[in-house]
This record gives sequence, structure tokens and C-alpha cells, in this order.
Amino acid sequence: MLALVRSIPDSYAQALTAVPADPPIDVIEARAQHAAYAVALAGLGVEVITLAADEAHPDCVFVEDAAVVAGEVAVITRPGAPSRQGEVDAVAAALAGRIELHRMPAPATLDGGDCLRLGHTIYVGRSARTNDVGVSFLRQILASRGITVVSVPLPPEVLHLKCVCARLDDERVLVADGSLPDDTFGEATVVRIPADESYAANVLTIGATALCADGFPQTRATLEAAGFRTIPLVTTEARKADGALTCMSILI
Repeated sequence: MLALVRSIPDSYAQALTAVPADPPIDVIEARAQHAAYAVALAGLGVEVITLAADEAHPDCVFVEDAAVVAGEVAVITRPGAPSRQGEVDAVAAALAGRIELHRMPAPATLDGGDCLRLGHTIYVGRSARTNDVGVSFLRQILASRGITVVSVPLPPEVLHLKCVCARLDDERVLVADGSLPDDTFGEATVVRIPADESYAANVLTIGATALCADGFPQTRATLEAAGFRTIPLVTTEARKADGALTCMSILI
């Protein structure tokens, strides 16, 4: 397995956020936390490829939003925030030659953080960042690959689908209580965590190990009861920019 990550620019202190961070983003601490994330991935046998930071794009560390990978194909997205649309070129260049690429055209918008894959289905959050044209383009590209794309309406306060849920494996999904209807993920088994730990719903599983946000004991206990070894990681500076664990890598 390969993980594409991207370094944090000095401009990260100006990253997009729904609510201004208090205290403000600490870029030095953010880099330390990001380095620990990369080390954790490498410790699980993942080959980590790090792209250079781009000062013109404060949010570029959240590389997941720039591409959706499914098997041997990747859709290079068109992020919903206009200030982020220039992030995708470096990601496309890094993926070129490794995987078949398809670029999403205007007026489609889609953020990778809205996409959750379970088996042969990708659930796509219909959010403020992802529009119907973006969902349709993804569906068109992946249909011939045997992958079904299902649109999931999101409430306005949820930035991305994976803000409140995450894949555990092909049959199980972790979901924060009260965030999504019970039947959102079809026949998949839903593993629930308390609503007051909803931020921790964004976990990154590699085999039987789950990288999870530190400081959420009930979520960690739930993951361990579900059979995962947990590695808690401090994510305070990612959270200040509305980011979490899956946001910071693209897995191939």
C-alpha cells in the first residue's frame, strides 16, 4: 500500500475553517502532529510519499480532497472551495504513471472527504463542497469498473460525509450517533460512537489497526471492542482547520 501525503505550508495558519480557531493554529505543532501521522503509516508497512507544501494553498495538507482512488483509476477532483482548486495539479502529477487518471471538469465540484467506499459501493456526501454534477461525473467514470456511486444528502452543518463516519472494513462503518439515518449505508453493519465524540468518527483503518484521534476514550474502546488495535494520534491542529485523519492522505 502507498500513501500520498503533503507537507504543511507556513500559510496553513490561514486555512479555511467554519469557526475561527481559538487558540489560533500553531503551524510548528501542526507539522509535528503531521510527522507523527506519517510515521504511524510507515510503521504499518505503508510506503509514504510526501509532496512539497504549496504556500499559495494553505489547505493543501488535506490531500484527500484532491482525488478519489478506486482500484486502478483515480478521479482528480474539482474541490468545492474555489481557493482549493489549484491544489489538484501537484496531486495529479504525483499519481500520473501510477494509476489511470480522469479529471473532473467544471461546473462539477467534489471533495474526496465526501467519499466513503464500502466494497463495490462509494457513498458520496451531497454537501456544500460536492454538487450533483460532481457525483454524476464520479458515477460515470466508475460505472464501468463495477462500482456503484450512492449520493448521501448531508445536513448543512456537516462539512464532509467523513466528518461523521468512516470505513472500518468492507462490511462495517463507524458512525457518530444522530448524524446520519440508520439506512444510509444499506446492509453494512453500523458501529456507533456517542454524539459528543463525533469528531473521532473519522478514523483511518489499515488492516486490523485503526488510527484514531487522541482524547476520545469511548471511541477508542468501541474500536478495540470491534477487533482493532488502536493508535491514538494528536490532531488538535488539523481539527482547527476542520480536518481529521483521513483528510491527510490518499491511499493507493
